[in-house]
Amino acid sequence: MKTVYFDNAATTQIREEVINSMAEVMQNNYGNPSSSHSFGRSSKVLLETSRKTIANIFNVTTSEIVFTSGGTEADNLILKSAVRDLGVTHIISSKIEHHAVLKVVEQLEKTHNIRLSFVDVDTRGTVNYNHLEQLLNTKEKTLVSLMYINNEIGNILDVEKVANLCKEHDALFHTDAVQAIGHYNLDLQKTKVDFLVASAHKFHGPKGVGFAFFRKDSGLKPSIIGGEQERGFRAGTESVHNIVGMETALKLAYNNLESESTYIKNLKRYFINSITEAIPEVSFNGLSEDFEASTYTLVNVCLPMPPEAVSMILFQLDLKGIACSRGSACQSGSTQVSHVLAEILNETNLQKPSLRFSFSIYNTKEEVDYVVSVLKDLVNA
Repeated sequence: MKTVYFDNAATTQIREEVINSMAEVMQNNYGNPSSSHSFGRSSKVLLETSRKTIANIFNVTTSEIVFTSGGTEADNLILKSAVRDLGVTHIISSKIEHHAVLKVVEQLEKTHNIRLSFVDVDTRGTVNYNHLEQLLNTKEKTLVSLMYINNEIGNILDVEKVANLCKEHDALFHTDAVQAIGHYNLDLQKTKVDFLVASAHKFHGPKGVGFAFFRKDSGLKPSIIGGEQERGFRAGTESVHNIVGMETALKLAYNNLESESTYIKNLKRYFINSITEAIPEVSFNGLSEDFEASTYTLVNVCLPMPPEAVSMILFQLDLKGIACSRGSACQSGSTQVSHVLAEILNETNLQKPSLRFSFSIYNTKEEVDYVVSVLKDLVNA
């Protein structure tokens, strides 16, 4: 059976070079990086070299990079610590954030009595920056948490604009950049975000590792205690092979960014043109068909099918060997509609099946042809 993997926003195939670098570390550098003997020192060198590489890519200092298990942990660490340690009493977010942010801020509202405000988004999922500025007009200690790229509809936040608004109003700015890191250049000396998170498995690295950026002298304190690792921010022995794998993946992503992004962009364009020709009634959710306002890595389509088709469509595609999704992988198995689409779609379109197709360098136009032909048959069945 032919198989097609169009779910790269959920996770990506690990590059062969990354696997090789990890295998070498696991075989030859198994010392604990906190140990003082030669085995530990060799692991420590790899750890700090990786930190320096990542810091250099984003034009920050090594002391501002903290390794984590991924985006969810980093989001939790930053948001909870901001309330506990920095005196934040007001959080501004949106209702289309990833649940790693949304669930946390809702919990903080209940448990820490913070004021939670949601910035308006329009029917295409675009943040209303005027409303954001109104919400920032407060004397409360405020943190803004808005994602760089929406993981379901691909909309790109104007992080520069939000960062400047936050600075003007003496607010902190946290962005979940999981879908952006490895795909877009970012100079954190020019873009004044205070906190940022990334996850290696979104850019062809290993699962279970990521990093957080904390602006120098942020004032955050540890959430995981019990050791001095990561300058005390995150106790526990570092996963050196995963961190080296992440470093390798990130270097390859940025060394090849121009050619690989062009390839994926052309693939997305080909998908949009092909599905529009095959299924003229198809529509696109958010700004995912807009190459300036959305990421080049994904497209979210609303298919002209009856509501009863929704529950079976992923199963039918899976039978044909096609992997895609209805929303965030973290909600896989849930019968609930995507909270992102529920916020932006009208009731009629919300009842139709919407699917997210996300692409990588390992995909081809032939795969697009196959997927579009299967979708056409399903729509016309």
